Amino acid sequence: MYFVLQKFANYTGTEGFWMIRIGMLTSGGDCQALNAAMRGVAKTLFNSGEQIELFGFIDGYKGLIYGKYRMLGGSDFSGILTKGGTILGSSRMPFKTMRDPDENGLDKVEAMKHNYHKLSLDCLVVLGGNGTHKTANLLREEGLNVVTLPKTIDNDLWGTDMTFGFQSAVDIATQCIDQIHTTAASHGRVFIVEVMGHKVGYLTLNAGMAGGADIILIPEIPYDLDKIIEAINLRAKGGSRFTILAVAEGAISKEVAALSKKEFKKYMADYKYPSVSYEIAEKITKKSGMEVRVTVPGHTQRGGSPDSYDRVFASRLGAEAGRLILKGEYGFMVGYRNREVVKVPLEEVAGKLKTVDPKSTIIEEAKMLGISFGD
Repeated sequence: MYFVLQKFANYTGTEGFWMIRIGMLTSGGDCQALNAAMRGVAKTLFNSGEQIELFGFIDGYKGLIYGKYRMLGGSDFSGILTKGGTILGSSRMPFKTMRDPDENGLDKVEAMKHNYHKLSLDCLVVLGGNGTHKTANLLREEGLNVVTLPKTIDNDLWGTDMTFGFQSAVDIATQCIDQIHTTAASHGRVFIVEVMGHKVGYLTLNAGMAGGADIILIPEIPYDLDKIIEAINLRAKGGSRFTILAVAEGAISKEVAALSKKEFKKYMADYKYPSVSYEIAEKITKKSGMEVRVTVPGHTQRGGSPDSYDRVFASRLGAEAGRLILKGEYGFMVGYRNREVVKVPLEEVAGKLKTVDPKSTIIEEAKMLGISFGD
């Protein structure tokens, strides 16, 4: 038995065993491999030879706030490696409102702390993205033992080269672009495939390159509509009957990017399009006369079974999280840097966004391949 467990874990008073009590929750948007990651944590703990009690909070931080949970045993983690979504359910609880009382005047932070201590938890395991990690760090600052795992299809969490769910989403978006190729070629049209990513373009960039998109538009590189049309015309002159654009839902034009916050707020208030892809499609048609179609795979990118990469990756992260708990090392996110699983202090992660560097080598290489970014 680890010395730290003798110091921190709960003594059962029977047969001299020390009981380790762990809480677990998934927060924010769901994605592939959440279950695989939780399974990795649980199997590591249950296989350790220690006495473990595992509590799963229902629907993310809501469950922790309102005391909704269930006991989890080994059987709960059987057969879920390949299952998408989350067996615990999830919800979005914006960090900016965490300090605000709920509709009944309940202090949410104090409620989470109360339920943590009521269950005599030794650690809380949190799986989530940027907002989730802000709240996790807040709980750490409030004195709770926390270990987190990086979940998001956007791959935009600071402190880790990769997040689980990302590669599976890339595969789905790539398949969508693959399937558009045949109909685009048959009809000689311009097709836009809108990929998820409000603020960060990793998903669109990777899916666009993997799917052979001709133009990729991401939030980090504001586009010029004339440059887009120029790229389409260049393909037509070279004998190509079609052009495919992979467009991040957060793609932005150079004109809009130059607006002040006040001007941007007014611009969005008057916005008439369902999304930026429809705006781009309409403006290409008006300016060039070309026929444009839009495809939006939407939440399919977050659904379904995790691919083989994410199954292995999430399992590794989960196992490392279990090891940190057994060693009594709290206040860390389990991340991935330089192809190694590492622990990253939560305070270094919370509140930071990892974005695509417009001058990165992958952007340079994509341009060398003839891909236009509309700039």
